[in-house]
Amino acid sequence: MTDTGCGRAFPMSPEDVFQAVSDRRRRRVILSVDREEDGVDADELSVEIASRENAIDPSKVTGAQRSRVYLSLVQNHLITLDELDVARYDPRSKLVESTDATASLARLIREVTTDCYTPTEGAGE
Repeated sequence: MTDTGCGRAFPMSPEDVFQAVSDRRRRRVILSVDREEDGVDADELSVEIASRENAIDPSKVTGAQRSRVYLSLVQNHLITLDELDVARYDPRSKLVESTDATASLARLIREVTTDCYTPTEGAGE
């Protein structure tokens, strides 16, 4: 467990924390999985992320938009998060579940987003 010196500890090395949160899609997965006690299906995650990236309602996400995100998640991001023990990913069921590290990283992402975010006109996520 890594103590950050600010009253917070992460169950992983600083390098692993940085790798886990270095990508926008991985951050979105961490936040989504943290909200769901029973885990989240990779397909649901892909629709959620595609809707945010395209600034549209989830019901308006096209198959192509969903597929681009889905392939990126299952071939890269979910495997990375599983290897870092940030989220548990089962490739057979496509279920993504939280681990001991998920909540602390989700808190960090929320804090940084809240403390550092300054909206600019026309800026996406």
